[in-house]
Order: sequence, then structure tokens, then C-alpha cells
Amino acid sequence: MKAAPLTKAYLSAVLYALIIGFSFIFVKTALVSTGPFDLLAHRFTISLAALLVFLALGRTRLNIRKRDYLAILPMAVLYPVLFFAFQTFGLVQASASEAGIIQAAAPVFTMMLASVVLKERTGLRQNLFIALSVAGGVYIFAMKGLDFRTMNGAGLFLILLSALSSAGYSVLARKLSRNYTPLDLTFVSLLFGFIAFNGFVVIRRAVQGTLPLYFEPFGDLSFTVSVLFLGVLSSLASSFLSNYALSKMEAFKISIFSQLATIVTMAAGVIILHEKLAYFHLIGAALMIAGVVGVCLPASSRKISREPERRLDA
Repeated sequence: MKAAPLTKAYLSAVLYALIIGFSFIFVKTALVSTGPFDLLAHRFTISLAALLVFLALGRTRLNIRKRDYLAILPMAVLYPVLFFAFQTFGLVQASASEAGIIQAAAPVFTMMLASVVLKERTGLRQNLFIALSVAGGVYIFAMKGLDFRTMNGAGLFLILLSALSSAGYSVLARKLSRNYTPLDLTFVSLLFGFIAFNGFVVIRRAVQGTLPLYFEPFGDLSFTVSVLFLGVLSSLASSFLSNYALSKMEAFKISIFSQLATIVTMAAGVIILHEKLAYFHLIGAALMIAGVVGVCLPASSRKISREPERRLDA
């Protein structure tokens, strides 16, 4: 009875990682035509619009009341609002390698927070495999170039806050999934993302006198295709998939799948952007995959295999 939902949860987590992994290619393309916050505003506008169309055409209905918005608000503030805000401002001052190392450690933050808030317990084997996966990510970004002389403390602190926001989201989404459906949580997250980023961009453009240029990037076909992918798949679909997976699995297990997104991004960069693949990419990817598989393997497989023998002997 429990196997089917758990299998769907693992598939959802893998699909989530694939979408997030490819999203970096589309973000890179879209940023040629507009700034990061304008891109966030457009992608959450499209994601919310797509979800509203789905709700209008389908039989599925939301099951949330006014007071439920306040209950879900902390989760939506952590992700997408604070996560993307801290990440965007952090990347202005910190290098991609520095940011990647901190983000690679996000599963550790999630594991620690989940143990306190959700009372999730991890065994020694799982802790070792989480460490192995994190080490793989840190190794890749460190080998890509890390200059301790040029590190920016403020930028690194903002990236750290971004990683902590992601961990907090995973824990709160796991907790809220006991009372709300994945669709309910997804809708509230997208709604507050839409309000926050559009509000920021509209006010900033109004002050600058550039509000009429708000939709100008859509004149570029590559931007339109990219923002559609980011809105419909990277924001809407991935949010639903992660919320569904978190309703069935422990938060620390879902966070470890983010490591797969890094591997997908590397592969997409090599295949689509013709980026170079170095030996340390392969070593780091192998460590990350081994870590993900090790965390998700059943801990009691040996006991299960011996159970029929005990009954036969009896």
C-alpha cells in the first residue's frame, strides 16, 4: 500500500531535479534581455496564470480559506521570496563558485533543521552519504575556481541566508503537508511570489520612469520561450512536484535530490552550451550520485530479506 506513493514521491523528486537542472540554461538565456528581478516577476506572473487556467479548466479545486493563507505565509516568504532575493543580491557580490559551495551544503542545513522541528532522525549511514554528496558538490565548485583573497563576506552571508531559506522551506512544507494538499501549498507560494516580485519591480520602475518598458523583453523570442519554461515548468511544475514529494518523504531526503540538479546543469551545459567537461566534474558527480542513492536506500533491507527464513524455521 505504501510502496506506490513512495515510488511516485521518488519520481517526483527526480523530475523536480531535472527541471531545476535545465532551468539554469533558460535563466542564462533570459537574463540577456532583462534583469534578474524583472525575470522573477515575469516567471511568477506566468506560473500563477498557468495555475489559474488549470484550475479553471480542470475539476481540481483549492481547499484553503482566508485564515489558511496566514498559516502558509511563512513558507511562501522563505521560498520563493527570500530564497531568490538573497540569492540574487548575493550573486552580485559573491562568485558563482563561492555560491555553489554554500548551496551544495543546503542538505546539511535541511537535515539539522528537520531534526529540530520535525524530529526527523538520520542514522550514521545516511549522515555519511549526505556528507559524501555534499563533498561532491563542494569539490566541483572549489575546483572551478576559488580565490580566498577576493571573497566577499557580505555576498557569502546572503548566499548562506538563501540556502537557509531553502532549508526552512523544505521543513515547513513537510510540516504543512499534513494539513494542506500540494496544490494548495503551490498556489500560495506562487501567489506571494507574484505579489512580492511584481510589487518590487513595478515600484522600482515607476520611480525610475521605465514602467512602460516592463513588457519589452517579450519582443525577443528566446526570452519568451525561456520565461515560459521558467514559469510553467521551473516555478509551477517543480513547486508542485517538490510539495508532493515532501508530503510523502522526509525533508532531508528531498533536499539531497537538489544535488542531482547540479549534475543535470553540468550535462546541459556540455550538451547545449558546449561547455568543457573536466575530470573533476565526473568525480564530483559520481560522489553526489552515490550520496543520493545511499541516502534513499532502505536501511533495513537485510532484516527484510531474513524475515521469511525466520517464519519457515518456526
